[in-house]
Amino acid sequence: MVSEYYKGIKKIQYEGPESDNPLSFKFYDPDKIIAGKKMSDHFKFAIAYWHSFCNNGSDPFGKGTLKFEWNDSRDPIQAAKNKADAEFEFLTKIGFEYFCFHDFDLIAEGQTLSESEKRVEKISDYIKEKQKETKKKLLWGTANCFTNPRYMNGAATNPDFKVVARAGAQVKIALDTTIKLGGENYVFWGGREGYISLLNTDMGRELDHMARFLTMARDYARSQGFKGTFFIEPKPMEPSKHQYDFDAATSIGFLKKYGLENDFKLNIEVNHATLALHTFEHELAVAGCENMLGSIDANRGDYQNGWDTDQFPNNIQEVAVAMLVFLKYGGLQGGGVNFDAKLRRNSTDLEDLFHAHIGGADTFARGLIVADKILNDSNFSSTINKRYSSFDSGDGKKFENGNLSLGDLFQIAKNSKNIEKISGKTEFLENIINNYI
Repeated sequence: MVSEYYKGIKKIQYEGPESDNPLSFKFYDPDKIIAGKKMSDHFKFAIAYWHSFCNNGSDPFGKGTLKFEWNDSRDPIQAAKNKADAEFEFLTKIGFEYFCFHDFDLIAEGQTLSESEKRVEKISDYIKEKQKETKKKLLWGTANCFTNPRYMNGAATNPDFKVVARAGAQVKIALDTTIKLGGENYVFWGGREGYISLLNTDMGRELDHMARFLTMARDYARSQGFKGTFFIEPKPMEPSKHQYDFDAATSIGFLKKYGLENDFKLNIEVNHATLALHTFEHELAVAGCENMLGSIDANRGDYQNGWDTDQFPNNIQEVAVAMLVFLKYGGLQGGGVNFDAKLRRNSTDLEDLFHAHIGGADTFARGLIVADKILNDSNFSSTINKRYSSFDSGDGKKFENGNLSLGDLFQIAKNSKNIEKISGKTEFLENIINNYI
């Protein structure tokens, strides 16, 4: 008999902003139509297996503070089944359709590759049955090629070919599992694909190796019938000093250099954007400009700290501005919004995980509502259009269409009278954002 881990908690419902029930959605109404789509279709909210069911609250300075009943079994198979039960119970009660995983989130890694493969196969059989029972879906899978000490110098970029081969084997298993569970996408996060020191690093060779590795993974997955999108998840640093997927622009340049842009898009994480000294909306815009806005890992950082804190999103203004970009580029291509966020070390009640996901979903939902109203009810868009109106006709239009030479620009400039200053209306636009929040 399957245990109930979240006792006393019923399915979370939308009750609206007037509700005083903390275990209800105030803004996330799955069936509400915004910009021509249901909220649930815009976001495809997903639970991160690792943070929600594997995180024990430990940090570099102390042991774990979170103790979960599903981890009590010493048998790795039974422990994995218990964790899956907890995960699907939570998914059902929170009302989200999707989950995401790393291979060894599902079950503890074995002592050998063969043992690991057998373990993953057993637990994926069990999860597949849970999917049939609950109708829950896999947004994306991935392989953890960064935790095991063998990957201290990287996986695909490791200077030891034996490690590269082991990483390839692990990714094969993760791809097989993703396909088996009906995964809609697959993610690559280069957790240690970078360098600690340039003194012992051949960067060009490592980049070539990473591209070769991704190409092999793509070709294998396609040969197995995988139709989904592959995502690269940018991050500038941590755990490495410098990671090769530094930010959206760097990752896109890499994909285009090696001819991978038709199969890969980006998975943008909020906290990774801020670690790169960008904003969330900046990274969305860079990806959107290149038609590579694939998916989102939703979280936030602590702006006083220079590391990846993976807190749940709660900044309405930040998300509202990001949703303006989100809507401008037509939303996500294949992916969804995965809550790659963990409870704080001192949030020790089981219901805290519900509060966290409710707050995160409401933040994104409210941000989307605000952005849609701004675009439709205010003069936000017209103000921006007016700023670029000189390119809508005349010589400006000729320039955009490629019908002018540099010599033409010289003559136009020579014949022009005074150039008037045109305000960017930054404060005006900022006020619009605040007025609609």
